[in-house]
Amino acid sequence: MISPAVPARYTAAVWRLLAISLAFLISIKETTAFTSQLPSALRHPKQEQQHVLHSSSSEDDATNKLLEKARKLREEVSAVEQSKAEVQKKNDAKEQAQREAEMEAQKKKDQQRLRYSAEVPILKDMGDEVMERVDFPPRLKGGKSRIVTIQAPLPLGLVLGEDESIPGLTSVDEVAAEGNGAAAGIKQGDIVRAITACQTTMETPTWQLLAGGIGQPKTKRFMYSVDGRPLEEVLNAIGSNRMDVEGRDVWLVLERMD
Repeated sequence: MISPAVPARYTAAVWRLLAISLAFLISIKETTAFTSQLPSALRHPKQEQQHVLHSSSSEDDATNKLLEKARKLREEVSAVEQSKAEVQKKNDAKEQAQREAEMEAQKKKDQQRLRYSAEVPILKDMGDEVMERVDFPPRLKGGKSRIVTIQAPLPLGLVLGEDESIPGLTSVDEVAAEGNGAAAGIKQGDIVRAITACQTTMETPTWQLLAGGIGQPKTKRFMYSVDGRPLEEVLNAIGSNRMDVEGRDVWLVLERMD
């Protein structure tokens, strides 16, 4: 207790001081209670900002790592695609070269066949003549010869011979300047490969066979290969064209040096 001896003014000052202290304590208590109810970001703004900055930095690092992985993956894919494109390009070039080589080989083959073949009349089983291309492999060495066809009426005006160095090879030894053969284009040195020939046979219709008929003669013209045949047989074959009832020209297939 305060002594009565203390002056009244001191007593009043002490009570005022006590009141101020109490008010200060109440103010502190209320402030603490209010602060505890605030969000942590408001209570500790610096710590929260540091946490946000740290979190943002971690996310940036993760994003950069993902972007780097994506970049490397794109580079790997691009390298693989480029390698595949180069391999495909090489394969295409190889296939193209192979196709060109095959085409060139086929072209040479076709040229070779055209060089050593000719379209000639071929007698079919029904008696019709059909133009067909027939191959005549070269008999002269060196690959500088070719096959030609000539049509000319009899007499041809030719002197044929047999080459002693190549058995069965009939050659044109002489060509009469005013003869049909010369006019048609036959040249000295040509090799005779095939000619038309005629043959007469007895043909009897089926109804005559049943009745005991003897048939009737019929002349057919056909292509006759002279390769390997004796010279006398070749001459007889050429002369047989006189039997052609239609009087057609003689076909000659010749091998000629260029």
